[in-house]
Amino acid sequence: MRGFITFIREQGVVGLAVGFILGGAIGKVVSSFVQDIVQPLLGYALGSTEGLSSLAIGPVTYGQFITAMIDFLIIAAVVYFIFKGLKLDKLDKKKE
Repeated sequence: MRGFITFIREQGVVGLAVGFILGGAIGKVVSSFVQDIVQPLLGYALGSTEGLSSLAIGPVTYGQFITAMIDFLIIAAVVYFIFKGLKLDKLDKKKE
């Protein structure tokens, strides 16, 4: 059992697992925040009643891409600050 725990800590698996779990857990909340609050506000500011999804240049709908980017940036920031705030970066030990 000790060898397994050492392997997990040396390979950085703990940090990867925590990031994956937290990302999945907050993904739906952040997606809802972006779709229900951010997107309509930005759409209203840009003069669209349907939010960012309706923004397009010809057949290219770049509004959905902008929404996905905002979604990703918020999720990445939240996971980063939770990871640092809980000091989970200290769990992984490096080989010496």
